[in-house]
Amino acid sequence: MKRIAALCLLFILVGISHAQPISPLSNLVIATVPASHDQIILHDIATGEIRPLTFPLVGELHLWDFSPDGCRLLFTVDSTSIGMPKLYSARLDGGDVREMVQYPDLAPIQWGVWEPDWGANGRIAFTLYRMLQGQRGIEKQSHIAWIDGGAGGTPALYSQTGREFTPTWSHDGAWLAYVSYNERVPGANAYSTAVPTPQGQTGEELPTISEADLWVVSTDSVTKYQLTRFDVGSVRSPRWSPDSAIIGYIYSGSPFNDTFWMVANSPGSLNTRLSQRDNLTLDHTWLPDGSAMLASVRNLRDIQQNYLWQIPLIGNADDNATIYLNDPVFAYTDFPRYSPDGRYLAFRNEYRLVVYDLSLGTWVAYDEGALGNTPPVWSPVGYTGESNCNAS
Repeated sequence: MKRIAALCLLFILVGISHAQPISPLSNLVIATVPASHDQIILHDIATGEIRPLTFPLVGELHLWDFSPDGCRLLFTVDSTSIGMPKLYSARLDGGDVREMVQYPDLAPIQWGVWEPDWGANGRIAFTLYRMLQGQRGIEKQSHIAWIDGGAGGTPALYSQTGREFTPTWSHDGAWLAYVSYNERVPGANAYSTAVPTPQGQTGEELPTISEADLWVVSTDSVTKYQLTRFDVGSVRSPRWSPDSAIIGYIYSGSPFNDTFWMVANSPGSLNTRLSQRDNLTLDHTWLPDGSAMLASVRNLRDIQQNYLWQIPLIGNADDNATIYLNDPVFAYTDFPRYSPDGRYLAFRNEYRLVVYDLSLGTWVAYDEGALGNTPPVWSPVGYTGESNCNAS
């Protein structure tokens, strides 16, 4: 019985291998957060070492990114004692915890940081929440803001209206994509707008709904433009192609009715629709060579489970999309993330972390004892090993 228990513990610690073990390359680390949101778990792909990190901070922890050199982790902690989430970074050994954003204009309970992205240009962009006086009383406004990743400090703003979310840096660090919401009066159904109030009449105050379009702004703030202009519905989840030229996104004409789209990063670019029938897209990314997108989708091609699907850039995904890992064990899969060298694909499969070696067709499951439902995060291409992080 003791031997069986020991073997079970061994499988929990090192994962479960399918076919033959993956053959790892050096200097690749993948980080996850369990469902308890109380620690970060680092997996060294080369050595197999698993390192749990805890911090002297009380609250729900969310991991977002590595620094461009891979030597620091970027995370938020949402503590009820100080209101909205605050942004921190720490070394890979869990030490040198730094609070990255200061905002002296408001009390800690009146502002917060969410969905940060540490760009190749060294800037950390994020959604800055502020509780401010608005037309309807105290309102939570959301702005796209940034700080210097090395120094931290008081944020500068990329947006002003207070209805922006999801900042996402291009891979070259030259552009930032985000979504901006506007309000409209709904019509008779989700795909129509209200009849305009006749001239000279004020009418009653009508309820409105908020819907988002896609915007980009240059790193220096000089250039900003809108890339989508849908009459109804919302855009979400912008994803840059590897060459930073195209943005893939999800358009929802109404909630939970999704279609795949893409647009070139240039003013006036034609938006290209990649699917016609509604599905439910959970998450998506680009293939490392930029030839297609990879998405976790339900109800695509009459398959209800959320497999990983390869979404072609030409034609109709309703007819031409193919299951990427065609194995029933991967019928419920989410959050696909490629390693920076393109060799591995990490994802959540029924809440466990799976690392798939695309060159060998083998995979390993981790975190069986610490399941989670947030994306795995790879160390970046600039990471050369923790021994080279002494100065960070």
